[in-house]
Amino acid sequence: MTIMGRLRADLVCGIGLLTRLPVGGLARDDLPYSMTRSIWCWPLVGAGVGACGGLLYAGLLWMGIAPLPAAGWSVGMLLLACGGLHEDGLADMADGCGGGRDRAHKLEIMRDSRVGSYGVMALVIALLVRVTALAAMPGAVAVMAMPVAGALARASMVVVLWRLPPARGDGLASSMARLPGQALAACMVLAAASAVVLLPPARAVPACAVAIMAALVMCRFARQQVGGQTGDVLGATAVVTECAILAALS
Repeated sequence: MTIMGRLRADLVCGIGLLTRLPVGGLARDDLPYSMTRSIWCWPLVGAGVGACGGLLYAGLLWMGIAPLPAAGWSVGMLLLACGGLHEDGLADMADGCGGGRDRAHKLEIMRDSRVGSYGVMALVIALLVRVTALAAMPGAVAVMAMPVAGALARASMVVVLWRLPPARGDGLASSMARLPGQALAACMVLAAASAVVLLPPARAVPACAVAIMAALVMCRFARQQVGGQTGDVLGATAVVTECAILAALS
């Protein structure tokens, strides 16, 4: 298998895993797909989705739409593109950690597809922070800030995946317990490069610092609450990191 073929397979796998964008036409039966190997491209996927959101926001401002509704439409487009995957994880983790008696009970609640009061509150806060932070940005700033937030948020998921053991023996996250070193390094480099290339130094450094702090806080919180990482923990990490970065850049 050629290097380009492997990179193509990783990118298709990453897009299919993190978004609801149709990638069936790009898939090939002769290419072996690996979710763990695809982590290198997660920042690229996040940056691409974020760029679309930033461009939509800037375009709506150019058309004369007020910043707040323009930001609402932009964030709504992000949710549509990703299928609310990360938000679902945030809601499940909030319900589990807020209402569970112990680790086993918290993990049981997180498996439940129903959304409770803690999940609703977490979703409302997350949407409110992102919409208002985006609305505080000029269009030119948002076009650069949104891809960076998307890239760093997905890299923070990889940090949690790398630093924490699986909280349960089944599920998607448990199958990604061992990450390839080269893919992990490439993920971190691409995430940092997105901030350095798209943002001035005065904004790039704080954005990276906020992403690191958010990832570490989520690592500690998840370890204390459920003993490790799950798919819901990863999704919650992405949302929390993105909210923190957009707030810092606003």
